[in-house]
Amino acid sequence: QVQLVESGGGLVQAGGSLGLSCVVSGGTLTRYARGWFRQAPGQEREFVAAISWPGCRTFHAESLKGRFTISKDNARNAVYLQMNSLQPEDTAVYYCAPDLDYGLAHNGDWGQGTQVTVSS
Repeated sequence: QVQLVESGGGLVQAGGSLGLSCVVSGGTLTRYARGWFRQAPGQEREFVAAISWPGCRTFHAESLKGRFTISKDNARNAVYLQMNSLQPEDTAVYYCAPDLDYGLAHNGDWGQGTQVTVSS
């Protein structure tokens, strides 16, 4: 059974930074990439970033380019999201997505996510 350990969320002031981590265990089959999505209160879940697995091709939501950066550690089976210059509109639950297909659509269940709250 796939297990996701998502961590790094928290409360930060506008302009601050946070780093998220997702460690995957349990033998996940990754079709093409791993990544992050987020869901703000009352809104649909949206794509944030992805990184190919294997390889290192990265994808970022256009609106987040320059502030958010995805990376990975193959040896640790981990994917990371560095978030800089955070704004209140970045407040959301951030979800790790360990199995994205070539269309960057998530397959399988979601983890519990990690809350990111940005105060103004």
